[in-house]
Amino acid sequence: MLSGLVLPFAALAQDFKITHGPYLQAVGENEAAIVWTTNRDAVSWVELAPAGDDSFYSQARPAYYQAKDGNRAVGKLHKVKISGLAKGTEYRYRCFAKEVTLYEGQSSVLYGKSIATDVYGKKPLRFKTLDKAKENISFTVVNDIHSRVPDLQVLCKDVAYGKTDFVIFNGDMVSAMNDEASFFAGFMDNAVGMFASEVPVFYARGNHETRGKFNAQLSSYFPTSTGKLYYTFRQGSAFFVVLDSGEDKPDTDIAYSGLAQFDAYRTEQQEWLKGVLQSKDFLSAKYRIVIVHIPPVASDDWHGTNEVRDKFLPVLKNAGITLMLCGHTHQYGYAEPDMQQHDFPVLINASNTALDVSITPDGMVVKNKDLENKELRSFTFH
Repeated sequence: MLSGLVLPFAALAQDFKITHGPYLQAVGENEAAIVWTTNRDAVSWVELAPAGDDSFYSQARPAYYQAKDGNRAVGKLHKVKISGLAKGTEYRYRCFAKEVTLYEGQSSVLYGKSIATDVYGKKPLRFKTLDKAKENISFTVVNDIHSRVPDLQVLCKDVAYGKTDFVIFNGDMVSAMNDEASFFAGFMDNAVGMFASEVPVFYARGNHETRGKFNAQLSSYFPTSTGKLYYTFRQGSAFFVVLDSGEDKPDTDIAYSGLAQFDAYRTEQQEWLKGVLQSKDFLSAKYRIVIVHIPPVASDDWHGTNEVRDKFLPVLKNAGITLMLCGHTHQYGYAEPDMQQHDFPVLINASNTALDVSITPDGMVVKNKDLENKELRSFTFH
């Protein structure tokens, strides 16, 4: 609790600083969210500038604040949503945090030091909004990293601003969400260091991210356009449906201590999905791609697999889906269209490979690459 508390001397001895991030989330045609953390409570904001070679200091830049229900938020986790942006447009940004050393309500606040990302010693951070009119797009998919940072670094070494539109983390990036450090040390800090401050990340939760005492906090660190862990987005001629397959065992399993409610959660998504398939952006897209961690065609007969198959496939069938991308099994798999259950292919990416996808007016090419950057197989869709 913040109210009435003054930070002890031991806490003040450490410099106030940004501890993780910033990284991009929920980037769309007209909006973006920027996320970062600090080691002490603060209020936060983002200054935004158009693309250009002029100094960030050449003029006052508009500020966007983190606020909720009319009040600026005070805390260590900072999420600033910026709306009213132009599609397909590059922006430069600078993140600020102002330490709050005493908070007893709005009438009694003491502030400490202000800090910001560097726009003097190096070029400002930047991002580009999505654009459904964009002809050429490129993205990378990885999954089942389970905190193997060296593998993540190799699989994403070619991701770069201006080259890669976004990255999709398709679940099980860690083995359990025990605390904030679990996912930052497990993968996100390295993603930030490589690309995530400028290249958006779209997250599909895996079954392992449902585990651990911090699991319910995941959505706070990875905000989406729907406010849920299932959502959609559109880039170029491709429409993406991101589903949350939940846990792999029955809700009644002893492992969940009576807390799991994933059957109802998947039914909720099933109903939501019906509306998505009637949306203008879905119907006008040439390529319709479903992202879901647990594949509906796995060789096992586990409950999660059966739920994904029985609840999602009937809705997706005959909807013109181009491709479903999955993980979970840690092994490569490819299921040809099955007119009985899924009239689209299902591609399962292994835990030690990446999918590099490019879409041009000539078609969509999916390349499966290993840790030595060797192309193992390639698929083309028209």
